[in-house]
Amino acid sequence: MSDAPVACGACEPGGLCGGKGLSTFKEGAWTNNPINVQMLGICSALAVTGKLENSLVMGVALIFVCVCSNLFISLLRKAIPRKIRMIAEVAIIATFVILFDQLLRAFYWPMSRQLGPYVGLIITNCIVMGRAEAFAMQKPPIISMVDGLANGLGYAVILAAIGIVRELLGFGSILGITVLSENWYTKNQLMVLAPGAFIVLGFIIALFNAMNAKKDANDAKPAGGH
Repeated sequence: MSDAPVACGACEPGGLCGGKGLSTFKEGAWTNNPINVQMLGICSALAVTGKLENSLVMGVALIFVCVCSNLFISLLRKAIPRKIRMIAEVAIIATFVILFDQLLRAFYWPMSRQLGPYVGLIITNCIVMGRAEAFAMQKPPIISMVDGLANGLGYAVILAAIGIVRELLGFGSILGITVLSENWYTKNQLMVLAPGAFIVLGFIIALFNAMNAKKDANDAKPAGGH
């Protein structure tokens, strides 16, 4: 009898989940980023990114819900009847959203008031539902958690990037610390409003596409080519 430990149903020697862990993480966080590529979660990206602190808390919320819901949906995937799978997925997702919302209300009430209903709307967020349906219902628990973490992190990083630019240009500060003094900087009111988020997101997507295009061009060059 072999004493080698078994990590999960899809795992084989050669890294996390047979080497699939890293590729799954890269796919969710970068290659198929939920905002930059799939264009999901745009509403919250526009609504809560006026300040970096808000963006970070919203990002943590989505990471928490994605990881936990993917784990439990994957664990129960063989027990959930196919006809009611989406109802079951929503119920599991809603449980973790409510849990995070209650923790936020209990320990960080000012932030809970600022985010308003947007934490609760994670229940219907296409990113979370999409990963549950397309990945967690098909894959073992460990790799499903990696997928949830990757997509949540990919979402959170983009929100944080938008939040940094909007708060810096709109308020002259980052995390409430003044960076651009009012003595010489005039606050950009456009960045405080939703159109400012659209503009910043557009530049981020353009930069993302330019970086990928350059990488694809380099990969396409033959070995030893000029």
